[in-house]
Amino acid sequence: MYSFITLCCLFGAVIPPAVLNIIAYPISRRWSCAISQYIVKVLAPRVFAILNCYRHFSFFGYSDSKKMLPEQFMIISNHQSLFDIPAFMNFFREKELRFVAKDNLSRHIPLVSEMLRAHRHCMIPRKGSPMVAMKIMESFGKQVLENNQIPVLFPEGTRSRDGNVGKFYSAGFRKLNEAAGLPVVACAVDGGSKIRDLDHIMRSLKNGCYRVKVLKVFDAPKTKEDESFVLEESRRLIQNQLDDWRKLGSSCR
Repeated sequence: MYSFITLCCLFGAVIPPAVLNIIAYPISRRWSCAISQYIVKVLAPRVFAILNCYRHFSFFGYSDSKKMLPEQFMIISNHQSLFDIPAFMNFFREKELRFVAKDNLSRHIPLVSEMLRAHRHCMIPRKGSPMVAMKIMESFGKQVLENNQIPVLFPEGTRSRDGNVGKFYSAGFRKLNEAAGLPVVACAVDGGSKIRDLDHIMRSLKNGCYRVKVLKVFDAPKTKEDESFVLEESRRLIQNQLDDWRKLGSSCR
């Protein structure tokens, strides 16, 4: 019963702005940006509030870990589901986040697609040449610098099926670092692998937990050796944090 109520509340909250943005985007980017801003600043926290109210699914962002952050930085994190995007938006709601994502997310995904396009997130073609992808990443790096935005990169390149951290790929990270030259913030996120689709939401949502935490701030890498160290150390720290969280079981702390 509560699963049905949860879905009704979620659809009631999500469908109106999703439909409005689908209509607005071809007409006016300004209108679409306004709707997208509502999605980021108001709807993302509301979705987690609904989940907490009806299914005791908690969002726990470790606010104290943000005290170490510089004014502008690049985030690298593990990746578990599309819910990672609203999770980060909720955790860093005082910042303007811009995600690096595959371009298939910019089409036919209600709520997400128009928001990603209107706010000029970095859409990487799945079938394009590496040279094209690197040019897009370079342009994106300049954009975030000019607009004081926070780029978010998932170096795994795809969502983890089992929740563990996969291989971190370096090409996109290196190009973004070359273009933006920002300090790098390693973050861990956990909880998305259990709710990656509607079936998992229905079965695994109750008493679940989504966690986001800043683990370490690195100075902007200056060399390829620095970049390799940041990626390797970030992956190690993230996996260690996931292991620690899982020892807590369903306790969201």
